[in-house]
Amino acid sequence: MINHETIDNIIQTARIEEVIGDFVTLRRRGVNQIGLCPFHNEKTPSFTVSPAKGIYKCFGCGKAGNSVNFIMEHEHFSYPEALKYLARKYNIEVEEEEQTPEQLQELNEKESLYNLNLFAQLYFSKMLVESEEGKAIGLTYFKERGMRDDIVNKFQLGFSPEKWDAFSIYAIQQGYKKEFLMKTGLSIEKEARLYDRFHSRVMFPIHSASGRVIGFGGRILGNDKSHAKYVNSPESEIYNKSKTLYGIYFAKNAIISKDNCLLVEGYTDVISMHQAGIENVVASSGTSLTHDQIRMIQRYTANISILYDGDPAGIKASFRGIDMIVEQGMNVKIVLFPDGEDPDSYARKHHPNEVESFIATNAVNFILFKTRLLLGETQNDPIKKAALIKEIVNTIALIPDGISRSLYVKECSTLMTIPEQVLMTELNKILRAKLKKSAPELDREAEVIQPEQFVTEPQLDIDPDSAEYQEKEIIRMLLLFGHEVIRIKLNSIDEEEVPVGVADYVVHDIMHDDMEFENPLYKLIFDEYARGVENDAIPDRARFISHDNPEISTLAVDLVFSPYELSVNWLKNNILVTTEESRLHMHVMLAIHAFKARKLDKMMTGIRKKISQTSSPEEQDALMKVFHDLKKQSIQINKDGLGRIITR
Repeated sequence: MINHETIDNIIQTARIEEVIGDFVTLRRRGVNQIGLCPFHNEKTPSFTVSPAKGIYKCFGCGKAGNSVNFIMEHEHFSYPEALKYLARKYNIEVEEEEQTPEQLQELNEKESLYNLNLFAQLYFSKMLVESEEGKAIGLTYFKERGMRDDIVNKFQLGFSPEKWDAFSIYAIQQGYKKEFLMKTGLSIEKEARLYDRFHSRVMFPIHSASGRVIGFGGRILGNDKSHAKYVNSPESEIYNKSKTLYGIYFAKNAIISKDNCLLVEGYTDVISMHQAGIENVVASSGTSLTHDQIRMIQRYTANISILYDGDPAGIKASFRGIDMIVEQGMNVKIVLFPDGEDPDSYARKHHPNEVESFIATNAVNFILFKTRLLLGETQNDPIKKAALIKEIVNTIALIPDGISRSLYVKECSTLMTIPEQVLMTELNKILRAKLKKSAPELDREAEVIQPEQFVTEPQLDIDPDSAEYQEKEIIRMLLLFGHEVIRIKLNSIDEEEVPVGVADYVVHDIMHDDMEFENPLYKLIFDEYARGVENDAIPDRARFISHDNPEISTLAVDLVFSPYELSVNWLKNNILVTTEESRLHMHVMLAIHAFKARKLDKMMTGIRKKISQTSSPEEQDALMKVFHDLKKQSIQINKDGLGRIITR
């Protein structure tokens, strides 16, 4: 278990814009940064990061938190695993307290699968460079493909021995459970015996965007046609092929800096390109592109260049996947390598500068590329050409931006020698059909309008005297300004003002009147501040933002986060702006008085109810006395503290 001092160090060191920037392309907007939310599909950025406060919030889906919460949510890590990830990123030594057997037992299944995959990667890498079999077969294969030692180490390549159960036996001996060996797919059970899925293969670990090993690809080196050339890990709780891009961990920073993602087909394509110094490259691992993979790329860039080996049949087979990219509003280009070449072979045969120059020179916009490719197959056949027009217009119709659609219509009409108006008419038909499908009520003919039947909704049981808002405001003031200092008069006679901490003043004032919080989360936070005041150790808001209780953490972020920040230009131009900080004393007092006034209202409502329910004159008199005392206090607080006049 990680001790509190280490946790505090990790949270204070981690810069949220750097942590999130590893997964999302952020752009500055005032003092905040914005980007596309990684937690839901959106085309307009609503994901906001506040470097000053160390928090993020998506105003689209509501996800919010700090660096630790983000890693937990994005990578599906536990709290300790997220802390360790940040510690590795910032080179912080993690000091852990010894765990009890019960705590070790609580390690969840995902962590066990991650740990086993890491163990397997280290084993395969060791076999590659230390075993005679690995050096003779696996390392020789990589060397023959021209891979340098640093590239082999970077991608953590490895070798699985020929023996059918070498890894499985070793893993069991090291204490790894059979059930996890099977769930990761590293082992297969047959006739009550475990066998290695990847035996006799060179190994390519597959990493998540954060660098954790989530699966493997294994390539056989023999010529045995009865065995598949490549074998991949099966789907598991931590590995989903449709949501994974090979090489994304090593490519994401280069994709952001170059504002372009190169997409290839296989593992060796990615590795050879990296060796050539081109690092903004990922692979779909031989599968058709999925929506999840496209959205992953879109977090880093809106530009994607797909590198093909020149096979027309393979290119046409991928058109549907590329159409999905176009539909997301991304800019897609196609790079076609010479016959007989693919990204791997071309990168190995040419100087890095030549590879980069070839890609830049030969990148063609997808729609124009598709038009030329299909146009060459029409052979002036009118029927084939009509089919081509429909195909191209269908692709143009996927583009979300109207201006871009118009420009492509213009260019394609020139390429196909078709009047622009013909293409535009066909395009409008498709767009109208899509609109009709998405909103059929817009296309309905006039019909007899039936009287609308109203169903009375059951009335919600709302407490008119609820102090929910006032309690929230007290907690917000504590989180934002608990460590600030205000000046107050100790009594009405003494004119001298003394400095007092906001948290000290708020806690003492509320506790002096024995007023309780009704909302359990607000009460938990207030109680922590109360303990902090008592022990002279007032908690920082970062403690609540990174709280291990996710409800408290989310609440804290919601209360302190504002999408609007005062621009520094106001200060530069000497424009006087009134802020909460500049009138903090007044805002603190208003929050306390509003809280007390609402609590008194609720207490008076309770007294009225008791009076109406009792028939004892003595008890009624006693209750009336209490009621009048509360009424006087309420009138005084509303008049002096809030500037209100009570008329009832």
